[in-house]
Amino acid sequence: MSIQKIAQLAGVSVATVSRVLNNSETVKEKNRERVLKAIKESNYQPNLLARQLRTARSSMILVMVSNIANPFCAEVVKGIEEAAEKNDYRILLCHSGSDIGRSKSGLRLLAGKMVDGIITMDAFANLPELTTVIGDAPWVQCAEYADAGEVSCVGINDIDAAEHAVGYLAAMGRQRIALINHDLRYKYAFLREQGYKLVLQKQKLESSAIEYANDLSAAAGKAAMKNLLAMNPRPDAVFAVSDSLAAGAMRAIEQAGLRVPEDIAVVGFDGTELAEMVSPQLTTVQQPSREIGAKAVELLLNKIENPDVPMERVMLDWRFIPRASA
Repeated sequence: MSIQKIAQLAGVSVATVSRVLNNSETVKEKNRERVLKAIKESNYQPNLLARQLRTARSSMILVMVSNIANPFCAEVVKGIEEAAEKNDYRILLCHSGSDIGRSKSGLRLLAGKMVDGIITMDAFANLPELTTVIGDAPWVQCAEYADAGEVSCVGINDIDAAEHAVGYLAAMGRQRIALINHDLRYKYAFLREQGYKLVLQKQKLESSAIEYANDLSAAAGKAAMKNLLAMNPRPDAVFAVSDSLAAGAMRAIEQAGLRVPEDIAVVGFDGTELAEMVSPQLTTVQQPSREIGAKAVELLLNKIENPDVPMERVMLDWRFIPRASA
């Protein structure tokens, strides 16, 4: 269906249809209604290539995700996609695995003008090199964020959230609180460990142990928990930096013939759907994952429309959800 056909169905000129598609205020309301009705009845889709040539924009956003298998990342991407579509944008998803080589490969789309801007969820350690590659193109860093610099970012206060979670375990009388963490190249991992250690210092508790999982899967959490269970004395509580790791830890505890939370309390992080699927249901810190994604789109589109807008660092609220695991 062409714009000429829409004009014919609506009984107006091609110029009038074009003005309606571009939200021009000069169109008479009666003609606007006729054009919109014709568009709806014919299921007309604007020619994206023609729009790109006319506006010098692609209406595409590149989203670089470090681990799409992580339920939290998947929820953030849903938030990004929903917000993008509301603004007539589409997303291209690149699973970088926090590998800088794969990230650079995806960023070639920017050089080719195939995307108007970028949202990244790469490891904090990669930001300096990404900054060099991306330059002054519209860019927002999502979940992982910088404390300073020219890159707008959105996330939560990981230290405060981790402190609250570990403090909750300490307030329950748990004395040997272990940590299952991930890769410290990620800023969230570093900050959540920092929050964990702050509570131990304040409560004058000795660190039971810290295990570093090789990825953010339940299998990795299970393997880390097995190492903790081999300790003497073993932990009486575990804080895991993701719900997936916590779910794996609970499985290892169960297989060892122990009970959650009677023998070992478990707290996770992210507040994904998984937390309600495990048994007992998981106590966790809930991140506003879809809101994080939507805010990242808002920041990016503002940068696309206003290249000189100053950098923004947005910290959203998190929520602690106590359940049966602790």
